[in-house]
Amino acid sequence: MSAGTAPRRGGFGRLLRAEWTKFRTVRGWVLGLAVAPLVIVTLGLVSASGSHTSCGGPYDVCPAVPVGPGGEAVDDKFYFVHKPLTGDGSITARVSSMTGHIRKPDVTPGVRNEVDGVVPWAKAGVIVKDGTRQGSTYAATMVTGGHGVRMQYDFTGDMAGRPGGVSKDSPRWLRLTRSGEELTGYESADGRHWTVVGTARLAGLPDTVQVGLFVASPGDLTVQQADFGGSIQAVRFTEAIAVFDQVALEGRTSGGAWERDDIGVTLEPDGAPHHPGGFAQSGDTYTVTGVGDIGPTGEGQRIESTLSGLPAGLIVVIVAAVMFVTAEYRRGLIRTSLLAGPRRGRVLAAKATVIGTVTFVAGLAAAGIAVVVGTRILRSNGNPVLPVSTLTELRVIAGVAALLAVAAVLAFALGALFRNSAAAVTVAVAVIVVPHVLATTSVLPLGAAQWLLRLTPAAGFAVQQSIPEYPHVLAYYAPSAGYYPLAPWAGLSVLCAYAALALGLAVVRIRRRDA
Repeated sequence: MSAGTAPRRGGFGRLLRAEWTKFRTVRGWVLGLAVAPLVIVTLGLVSASGSHTSCGGPYDVCPAVPVGPGGEAVDDKFYFVHKPLTGDGSITARVSSMTGHIRKPDVTPGVRNEVDGVVPWAKAGVIVKDGTRQGSTYAATMVTGGHGVRMQYDFTGDMAGRPGGVSKDSPRWLRLTRSGEELTGYESADGRHWTVVGTARLAGLPDTVQVGLFVASPGDLTVQQADFGGSIQAVRFTEAIAVFDQVALEGRTSGGAWERDDIGVTLEPDGAPHHPGGFAQSGDTYTVTGVGDIGPTGEGQRIESTLSGLPAGLIVVIVAAVMFVTAEYRRGLIRTSLLAGPRRGRVLAAKATVIGTVTFVAGLAAAGIAVVVGTRILRSNGNPVLPVSTLTELRVIAGVAALLAVAAVLAFALGALFRNSAAAVTVAVAVIVVPHVLATTSVLPLGAAQWLLRLTPAAGFAVQQSIPEYPHVLAYYAPSAGYYPLAPWAGLSVLCAYAALALGLAVVRIRRRDA
């Protein structure tokens, strides 16, 4: 290897310093990456300021969203027939019937259209719960309308038992035992041979809990594509009715009558319950009617809703990153850069490192301000904001900064490939921003939108999702509703792969052709 091309110790560091000096002395580049975070913050805060929620009533205050043991927002609405249990014990019951009613769109105006049936996630079974407060820790063994026997606990935990429903000819026995903080769920087809469904440990479970029967029935969700884009969602009333018998309690329980609580029931202005549940007893047979659901909820504003300015800010980043390299080609300055660093791949790597690092820092500041301040504005306007952990909030902020940085590297690499600003900006916007807009505005069918966010660089937008998808909760898990088909870091990895490929091709080109 000749002396002119031999690598020198610290050579890449000198290239980095040179490229950083070059970047900060060109006002247009600095201004571009100063405008991007300003756009993200301004649009995000304006959007948050314009969002108001009114719940009516004398004080116009929205009720607080219940929070589960893990800090997530939850639905905790069901009919509960219970007794206190102190210490260890168990409850066993047979479910011999599960029926219900589902409200459907009215066919004849003014005539209520209600059909018999149960929704797939209607639930009936035995439960141990820390009192009757919404959001308190619990474990339950249940039969469902369409997902067989399950054991669920603390809203996010879900374990599957045997499939199938219940009827008089095919009943299901359910059992839930407590040993300290450990709850174990069982099922049986005959009441003699038992199978473990699952085991859960409920940290902090008090010595005295409430044990009993419960029924819940979430709303019936229908989604219809709108004529001019978007989707029309409707959640209609449902209720489930379960028949229990052969109920047996073991352990220290009160010998009195069963207590009854319609947990989370909605009240009318006059205080009367709206769509109440119910309980009826005939000898040793219990009929329980319930509505609502027990599980995590995604209803409400999310912290990423404060990042509505991200696509616009990303376009500014793309333009700045492309100009960082194409301006040198246009003015012939690239030859000077290559003379200073004869190893051409290193020159591009140094430039990519500088634009990526500067963009990450700017994006970190923008996302941090938008999320923290925007969330406060949303709450001050009466909007219920879904709670997330500090770690999740930091992941969203850092992830958005990484999204901007990697997108900047991809745009820079396209600029080095095309050596034309207009072409590189057009391609970068077309592969990063446009797929995201198409997928999240419901212009495309759901399947096409999800595949677009799996296969294109727009997959990186998944890094801003703060609320996960829960398989045991019925919801519209679509990009337009804030749910991405890939996990946050997996989506960012797709964008990283495109950036690495484009940068690699740019290195190959600059090595094979004259600057």
